[in-house]
Amino acid sequence: MKKKIPLYVQIIIGMVIGLLWGLIAVQFKLEVFTIMWIKPWGTIFLNLLKLLAVPLIFVSLVKGISGLSNISKLSSMGLKTLALYIVSTVLAISIGLVLVNTIKPGKTFPVEKQSEYLEKFGANISDKQSAADVIREQSPLQFVVDMVPENIFHALTDNSKMLQVILFAILFAISMILLPSKKTEPVKRFIDSLNDIVLKLIDIIMLSAPYGVFALLAALVVDFSGDADLFTALGLYFLTVVLGLFILITVFYPIFLKIFVRKVKYMKFFRAVMPAQMVAFSTSSSAATLPVTMKQVTNEMGVDKDVANFVLPVGVTINMDGTSCYQAIAAVFIAQVFGIDLSIGQQLTIVLTALLASIGSPGVPGGSIVMLIIVLTSVGLPVEGLALILGIDRPLDMLRTVVNVTGDSSVSMIIAKSENQLDIEKLK
Repeated sequence: MKKKIPLYVQIIIGMVIGLLWGLIAVQFKLEVFTIMWIKPWGTIFLNLLKLLAVPLIFVSLVKGISGLSNISKLSSMGLKTLALYIVSTVLAISIGLVLVNTIKPGKTFPVEKQSEYLEKFGANISDKQSAADVIREQSPLQFVVDMVPENIFHALTDNSKMLQVILFAILFAISMILLPSKKTEPVKRFIDSLNDIVLKLIDIIMLSAPYGVFALLAALVVDFSGDADLFTALGLYFLTVVLGLFILITVFYPIFLKIFVRKVKYMKFFRAVMPAQMVAFSTSSSAATLPVTMKQVTNEMGVDKDVANFVLPVGVTINMDGTSCYQAIAAVFIAQVFGIDLSIGQQLTIVLTALLASIGSPGVPGGSIVMLIIVLTSVGLPVEGLALILGIDRPLDMLRTVVNVTGDSSVSMIIAKSENQLDIEKLK
């Protein structure tokens, strides 16, 4: 019998072909053809994944929480999940600060590039500055207010309202736990059936993943073909961010898993999470990748579905290790470019602000840019410096989304182990 090629291998092949096609398109003037006839297929694939984000989060949370035996178990799991996410985020920010202060990438930035990209990205900065001003001028408790939907049907139609959907799903599921089981049994059966349907939809959509990844990366190479000088000029900054993200995946998470799970073999974990990482890389969206992450965590890592259904949707919204590490490096890099020395107190402010910004950062492509402006202004840095890094933000966004997804998967295993709901044999 012919052996089937694993999904992650198919996705890698799609990525390689997409990159090669993008280079060929630039060389042989096929940019218009690529944008007109190939890029739309990548957009369709991305939209299909986003299509499932809200229903998956709602159904998986309700199923996971309502399946718990009592409220005390829910509160225990919730507190452990929140604590792990906060600890991992703070450590990720600290890793970023250590790297950027050691390597000092901003000290090598060519002055002539500053004015060029300030002019090129001036309009984008103005728009993002306005968005950041709105957020900053609100009450410190505004993020709590924003969590409570005034109309759940409106929240369900907007992927940026994930926190509202999560809150409603949690309240809905808690109410089911508090009621006698005979009264909620029809709803449980409906949710179970709906969950099975959503998971089958994921299987169907993932059949197109290699082609979607090919189209997305081919278009990306074409879009940034004119920015070779920027990639060269910002090479050290780029490598600093990549190094930080690499440390998180190859050092931080293995240690995290070794401490809390112990017997897991990290290479098996890495192979299991790779399909989700590949989709995260090509879509730059934790929310869009959630269906794949959910599938890999439960099927390949041995995490109980009840745990995965609770931990992963929450992680999409509040666990952004890659984003936090990047924000710390970007803020200090911009300070170095403008010759501003940040004190220890200011860098501690970056840690706190980046932590809060990562919680509020939407799991969609480019969502962290608006939050980065808030981090910059918290220590008095010029937001105009954002123009210097916008040109290479997309590839870094792709990489930090990979880290975010890996972090969510790691925490789900740790929580499952603490709840005795992890089949460790799958990763031994």
